[in-house]
Amino acid sequence: MSSLEDYMLPCLNKKLLGFDCMGCGLQRSLLLIYQGEFVSAFYMYPAVYTLIPLFLLIGLNVFLKVKRLNKIINLLAILSISIIIINFILKFLN
Repeated sequence: MSSLEDYMLPCLNKKLLGFDCMGCGLQRSLLLIYQGEFVSAFYMYPAVYTLIPLFLLIGLNVFLKVKRLNKIINLLAILSISIIIINFILKFLN
């Protein structure tokens, strides 16, 4: 019996260069959220909890033009990018 893990894409950066990229852990983190492992998902990829609402709001913005939604999207994007970069640096130093 196959599971969702069988369909995950491998990280080419890690395969070819030997170290994680800035997106490593996102797929596994989403799978952990799907399985109800919320704390483990955060430890796997901390930015997952800012990326999910970011993409939901971007999708909502396509259909509904809310006045202040762009400002919220921009703030979430900056926060997500900051978390991704900090997490990458911390992983790289360890």
